[in-house]
Amino acid sequence: MTDLLFEVQNGVATITLNRPEARNAFSLQMIESWIKALEEVRHNDEIRVLVLTGNGKAFCAGGDIKAMKNGLGFLDLSGQEDQDFSTTGIARKNSLWKHVQRIPLLMEEIDKPTIAAINGDAIGAGLDMALQCDLRIASPKARFGEAYVKVGIVPGDGGGYYLPRLIGIDKALELLWTGKIIDVEEAAALGLITKQMPHEGLMEEAYKLANQLARGPQEAIRLIKRTVYQGLRTDLRTSLDMVSSFMGLVTEHPDYQEGLNAIIEKRKPEFK
Repeated sequence: MTDLLFEVQNGVATITLNRPEARNAFSLQMIESWIKALEEVRHNDEIRVLVLTGNGKAFCAGGDIKAMKNGLGFLDLSGQEDQDFSTTGIARKNSLWKHVQRIPLLMEEIDKPTIAAINGDAIGAGLDMALQCDLRIASPKARFGEAYVKVGIVPGDGGGYYLPRLIGIDKALELLWTGKIIDVEEAAALGLITKQMPHEGLMEEAYKLANQLARGPQEAIRLIKRTVYQGLRTDLRTSLDMVSSFMGLVTEHPDYQEGLNAIIEKRKPEFK
């Protein structure tokens, strides 16, 4: 059984973490397949939206504790011949960069909407993977925590970057320093998730939103995403200059005229 499932339907790609017996903790096969799937999402214009979820009771437990105990870093390397890379500090650093950390870097390069459908526990690196998505829809069965401190390590997959941007520095440090596990209600109160849904309706809601976005004006949606994220890293004047360029581009696209016509004719638009 493959450790990650990838499928595309009606412009919506789904990545399903598929190690339910290990609470979807990382394996080398999972990470390598994940990287390939994200590269496909980035390059394939037929894909308009990405949904990330987990199979079984957990969304993702993050690093594999058994592999860490055996000195093999965060990945389950069972059956792998070359395990020497994790025997020194610099080798473990390079392994993290080469494997797990490729995921947030690729996610940053994807202009398309990304949605995490959090079906269960999102812990440590599992939470970091959810934080990398643009939107997070969670089941009441989901729990959240940055548990790195409990094993004396630092957040290696972007938690220290994403978390304070979402919930503020003090709340982020509280979660990172204590390793506290919170439920979906507290996560919602902190602004950690976009919305919560009944467990049975989680995927239905995720795909409802994904399909709505997939039917929208794609160039505008992707440039809106760029506007928001790049705006977090620049000053107002630069952001306004950038968005005026975007406006010049999208108003030449057929979707602009279709949107105007649909409003005037009181009908739903049919974007390309």
